Amino acid sequence: MRTLILSTILRALTPLFISFALYMFFRGHNNPGGGFIAGLIASIPFMLHAMVFGYKRTTRVFRIRPRLLAGLGLLLALISGMFSVLRGEPYLSPVWVDEKLPVIGKVGTPIFFDFGVLLVVFGVVLQITFLLTEE
Repeated sequence: MRTLILSTILRALTPLFISFALYMFFRGHNNPGGGFIAGLIASIPFMLHAMVFGYKRTTRVFRIRPRLLAGLGLLLALISGMFSVLRGEPYLSPVWVDEKLPVIGKVGTPIFFDFGVLLVVFGVVLQITFLLTEE
């Protein structure tokens, strides 16, 4: 399904999808959003690229390794819960830094957990897409 219109629109929409995924990621702790929906939104342009150009070209152009990303995301999500255990609290209890960053706000272990979820969802969705677009 290689069309000129879709491939041209894809170039314009990819930064828009990634920007919206980042917005949903940072919005997600106190409001709807977070790592899961951000991972789904971030995977959309790469899914479309794989459908238009094939998964081999997508992995070559973007150098995406979905299994590695999913594994790293799972590892990050698991490690983020260990900080509270080291402090003597239950696993996955939030640990926050007292200072706020200008754009992000408060930084703590829930952000790392959400980023791990983002990577897992992004990797799994792309792996499934690549398997389905494989010919």
